Amino acid sequence: MPATTPPIAPWRITVCGIDELPSHSAAGVTHVLSILDPDRATPDSLGHFSAHERLELRFLDEIEEGPGMDPPMQAHVEQVLAFGRSLPGEAEPQAAHLLVHCHAGVSRSTASMILLIAQARPELPAAVIVQEVFRVRAKAWPNLRMIEMGDALLGRDGELVEAVKPVYRAQIGIRPHLADFFIDGGRAREVEAARAPSGEPSTGP
Repeated sequence: MPATTPPIAPWRITVCGIDELPSHSAAGVTHVLSILDPDRATPDSLGHFSAHERLELRFLDEIEEGPGMDPPMQAHVEQVLAFGRSLPGEAEPQAAHLLVHCHAGVSRSTASMILLIAQARPELPAAVIVQEVFRVRAKAWPNLRMIEMGDALLGRDGELVEAVKPVYRAQIGIRPHLADFFIDGGRAREVEAARAPSGEPSTGP
C-alpha cells in the first residue's frame, strides 16, 4: 500500500484514484481529501471507510482559465492548506493517515499532497518533498496551477514550481506520448516546464 511515515511527512500518506478507494477502506485512514469533477457524485466507496475527517472539493483538472473551464482557484488551494492545518503535527507521529484522491490519483491529488507536506514541513527542500510524492505515486503529474498558487501562498519563492519540473521530465521520458496528450489538453505550460533548463523561472497562472 502506498504510504509513508516521518520524517518526510508527519502522518501516513496515501494517494489514489476513485477506482482504488475500496482497497484502502480498511487501512485506518483518518483524514480524506476528495477532489472531484463538478458533476461527479461522491464515491459510494467512501461510505465503507471508518470514521474520518473529510474535505470535498470540486473543480476540473485544468491549469488555465477560460470559457467553459473550471480550473482550481486560489480559494480551493487555501481550503486544501486549511485542511492540512487540522491534521496532527509532528509531536504526534503516525497519529493520522491522510488519503488524498482525485479521479485518477495523478494530478490534482499529487499536487495537493505536495502542498500539504510542504506546509507541514517548511524546513524540507522542495525537491525532497516532490520526490517523496513521486515515490509514493509513480504516475504523478502534479497540476501546475495548484503548485504555482500553493507555492505563492506558502512563500516558497518558486521552489515548489521548480521542483516539479523533473517529475514532468521523467514522465515524458517514460511515456513520450504524454507531451502531446497534455498539450492537446490545454496544459502546454507543464510540457514547457519539463523541457525548460533547470533553474529557469516559470510563469505563474
